[in-house]
Amino acid sequence: MRSTRYILILCLLAYTALAKADIRLPALISDGMVLQRNTILNVWGWAQPGEKVEIKFAGKSIRVTTNGTGNWLVKFPPLKAGGPYIMDIKGKNHILVNDILIGDVWFCSGQSNMVLPMDRVKEKYLDEIENANFPQIRNFFLPTVSDVAKVHEDTPPGKWLAANPANVLTFGAASWFFAKQLYSKYHVPVGIINSSVGGTPIQAWITAEGIKEIPQYSSRVEKFKDTAYLASLLKPKPTAKTDDLQPDKGLTEAVKWYDTTYVPNHWHHFWMPGYWADQGVKNLNGVVWFRKEINLPTDVAGKPGKLLMGRIVDADQTYVNGKLVGNITYQYPPRRYEVPSGLLKAGKNTIVIRITNTAGKGGFVPDKSNDLIIGDQRIDLRGDWTYKVGQVFSPAKYEGEAPFSAQNEPTGLYNTMVAPVINYRVKGFVWYQGEANSGKPNEYLSLLKALITDWRSKWGDNKLPFVYAQLPNFMEVQYSPSESQWAELREAQLKALSIPNTGMAVTIDVGEWNDIHPLDKKDVGERLALAAEKVAYGDQAIVSSGPLFQSAKVDGDKILVSFSSIGKGLMVKEGGELQQFAIAGSDKKFVWGVAKIEGNQVVVSSPQIPHPAYVRYAWADNPENPNLYNQEGLPASPFRTDQ
Repeated sequence: MRSTRYILILCLLAYTALAKADIRLPALISDGMVLQRNTILNVWGWAQPGEKVEIKFAGKSIRVTTNGTGNWLVKFPPLKAGGPYIMDIKGKNHILVNDILIGDVWFCSGQSNMVLPMDRVKEKYLDEIENANFPQIRNFFLPTVSDVAKVHEDTPPGKWLAANPANVLTFGAASWFFAKQLYSKYHVPVGIINSSVGGTPIQAWITAEGIKEIPQYSSRVEKFKDTAYLASLLKPKPTAKTDDLQPDKGLTEAVKWYDTTYVPNHWHHFWMPGYWADQGVKNLNGVVWFRKEINLPTDVAGKPGKLLMGRIVDADQTYVNGKLVGNITYQYPPRRYEVPSGLLKAGKNTIVIRITNTAGKGGFVPDKSNDLIIGDQRIDLRGDWTYKVGQVFSPAKYEGEAPFSAQNEPTGLYNTMVAPVINYRVKGFVWYQGEANSGKPNEYLSLLKALITDWRSKWGDNKLPFVYAQLPNFMEVQYSPSESQWAELREAQLKALSIPNTGMAVTIDVGEWNDIHPLDKKDVGERLALAAEKVAYGDQAIVSSGPLFQSAKVDGDKILVSFSSIGKGLMVKEGGELQQFAIAGSDKKFVWGVAKIEGNQVVVSSPQIPHPAYVRYAWADNPENPNLYNQEGLPASPFRTDQ
């Protein structure tokens, strides 16, 4: 028995050694990849130390011997756009990489608005998805991995997908429209590497070296080098404690509240959509049930439907006639639930929604679609519902620090989702981020400059194009001149244009007051592409941006504002009067000004400010109708002169 076990162990060790000897490629070097045209191409991987590896590609054959740690890298001469090619790699094993295209590769990164897939906006872009037959546009999406302890040698697993109506649903929406516009203009393959993670701050994407000049983050990185300290951070922390909870009555009573036989007693009226904190329920976190009865005609009985319930804060379980049709565990995704055939009936039908909320206002986000769609019929579900509280959560009590999250720490995402990519040649970078840093806008310019410099250094090209989206309008409208951290962060993004080879897409007109993930990703992507056309493709004749603040001059009781990027001239979108210009004297007490376009300038004045000193434009979280554009139809960036 012992000898048999010994032989098995030897076989296992031998198998393991052979497995380690096999050539291994990074996840990016795989079937369907797009390689960057007109530049020296890196191909790399791993094998047994001292192993001889031969790589054949595009008519060239290169042999290499792995180093002492098993790494190898070879360089192929530049190629023009084209393909498909096959890469043949031989060592102790044999790998073929098929269907390789040569074109332009863009590294797209940031937080959730870069992640947001076409699937989340499909109702808005049905035709776009149905016609997404572009096999030369390809996307590689990196799953989330974070680590502050070490730099990873490879990305998380993934694969290249060509654009078709099924695959495009997984593409980031902004990057899809970006890639499509570039492909339509230049007719070369486009590869998108989407390396982005929702809710993450910019410092997580920068190296230790890149962030060393920003003390509050470099000191944090230094602490991570202390293994004992890092181990203490990674040790599970006690989560929020609550007192013992009574169970949810809606699930524990003899007849559950979603059941078709349940008789609702003592339910309260609720106008949907809305938050329960605004309709008579104060400071409640817990479980609240909502109910509506609708009558349907006989011609829709038994037909499938789609239930659109906008966005819900936070988690929901949604029932139609007693059957669960869908649930989502957090607030951001739109609720789009399929109602199966045979469930709907003529006459009375009941919709019941169980909402769980743990912080802030719970309920239905206003100004979203709330409809039941059956065939070509759309039934508006807004209006009078009823509600009943099923469970009340006691206030949370935290012990110690909040749980540690590497993806929110400096270097935490660079180490895992950027560093493994730097051997892969790219045309440039596309960045859509800032929401997570809006609480500290004064430091964002330094961080963005550090990121751009850092990435260019790591890719070995200090001129690599970097284009980015300015934050859109978001949150409640304020009808008086006000202060705004979102406006301050937009200002930092505007100032970053002083860095050579950068371009910015102004998005002050594409946001939604009630959604940090606005649906309009087409304008964002296409404006990013315009910036890339100028910065990366050298099209200097193109007007790639809306008006950008250049200078302001006090002239008596007026301020004359000049702009760059005016194209064929300034204009007021949809006519009327210019909005969102505020003016102040030396006391910086702003009032709305009267603004007029005169030639290539905007002249701002106010009878309340006889001696003006400062001017602002669209300086708010969500400015109401900022309507200064150039005649190319691109919006002006917000700005201020009172810094």
